[in-house]
Amino acid sequence: MPDLKQLRSVLAVRDLVASTAFYCEKLGFELDFETDGWCFVSRGGVQLMLGHCPEEVPASQIGDHSYFAYIEVDAIDALFDEFRARGVSGLTPPQSQPWGMREFLLRTPDGHRIMFGQELGAEPG
Repeated sequence: MPDLKQLRSVLAVRDLVASTAFYCEKLGFELDFETDGWCFVSRGGVQLMLGHCPEEVPASQIGDHSYFAYIEVDAIDALFDEFRARGVSGLTPPQSQPWGMREFLLRTPDGHRIMFGQELGAEPG
């Protein structure tokens, strides 16, 4: 059976310049590529394709369906501290969950929600 190799998420954003700056300056992503109406950013194994869609309903108005990713990390508390130090707003504090993960939630300026998680008992690699 063919392997699934990688996941890239495509996000509609209302202000491409501001959203790209948020991912790069606040979340530590790198700008990989840009062309008319698109910016591709990445950090580690996470790649995002940001598409300029100023006329679309913003994610902040679609409620629970604004979740787009659950990203597993190897140092959840350190990542939370990094984001907080960079001035990211819309963070929930890390919490250990009964399903064996320690997690925190982040809301982007567009209203997309990302959950970050680390398996309980997993030590940073």
